[in-house]
Amino acid sequence: MIERLKSLLGKLETRTLVLLVALVGVPSLFLTIAGEVAEGETAALDRRLLLAFRMPSDPSDPIGPRWFEESMRDITALGGFTVLTIVTIAATLLLVFHRRGREALIFATTVVLAYASSEILKAFYDRDRPMIVAHGSIVYSQSFPSGHSTAAAATFLTLATVVASVEPRRRTKALVYGLAISGVLAVGVSRVYLGVHWPTDVLAGWALGSSWALAAWMALVFTAPRQA
Repeated sequence: MIERLKSLLGKLETRTLVLLVALVGVPSLFLTIAGEVAEGETAALDRRLLLAFRMPSDPSDPIGPRWFEESMRDITALGGFTVLTIVTIAATLLLVFHRRGREALIFATTVVLAYASSEILKAFYDRDRPMIVAHGSIVYSQSFPSGHSTAAAATFLTLATVVASVEPRRRTKALVYGLAISGVLAVGVSRVYLGVHWPTDVLAGWALGSSWALAAWMALVFTAPRQA
């Protein structure tokens, strides 16, 4: 029995084991943050970090010039429903046209599930938006977790994973992941800068979206055609 187990573990690639560990760890991070938020343990830190993006003399005024504030609105739109829906449809169609039906299905399904889970969790936790500063963007739903951060992480990271799975060059893989991670971080920071989310909302959104991206990665690994 032990020898059989060793043989099975030996057949698993190192990256698969790493992914399995991450797939457990990242959702655990979300649950940890959610528990702290529910108990009010993060209130002081959230307030301090949120106000760090505001002028000390006038909390209604974000730090930086007007053009920077407008740029942050442009960045936050990258994680919005409209932009990510267009990206998802376009990427899915391109994958289908290139006869990558498996990748297209995994990508589109991941994005939809990420959106759905975010909305369900918002209703469950029912956390109010920050009211200590003026909102720099129109909001319609509850605060926790950040929908923009969740969707951006799930969409950009999964798309990067799909591209990397068919791209042989390591430099290109690194570039794709670098761009995806930069976009995810920028969207999350913009939500706090604009005063529409607490920092822990964004952190939880990153964890949730990354969890779905990791699940997509695992799906790509385990459904990949076997080499003869």
